[in-house]
Amino acid sequence: MSIEGPRHLDVEIGRRIRERRRAIGMSQVQLARAVGVTFQQVQKYERGANRVSFSRLMDIVVALRCHLTDLTEGLDPTVPTHSPEHLRRWAAEEGAPELLEAYAALSNKPLRRALLEHARALAGVTAGAET
Repeated sequence: MSIEGPRHLDVEIGRRIRERRRAIGMSQVQLARAVGVTFQQVQKYERGANRVSFSRLMDIVVALRCHLTDLTEGLDPTVPTHSPEHLRRWAAEEGAPELLEAYAALSNKPLRRALLEHARALAGVTAGAET
């Protein structure tokens, strides 16, 4: 972690690890045991506070029963993940405008969070089903 905080790629890899782990119903403790680290280390990986080495990432891929591309596809180290370029590409996906409209119509913050977590879990399940 730099003085400015975690780098966007470290945060994004961590987010993808967390989503996949949750999607398959694995706890941080289970993942930690599978890759030979403490659950605190898994927490740091998932927050992007600690970088995941390539060899450790490969251990995580095996433990999460997915492909490396499930965790890395679309990452560009020169473009922040919430850049206008990424947002335009996502907005062009079929159903994205309707989903965003439905999300915006929810005035209840817990419902918004629930919808977001559900969509992320579904994305993780879909990624796992393709492996």
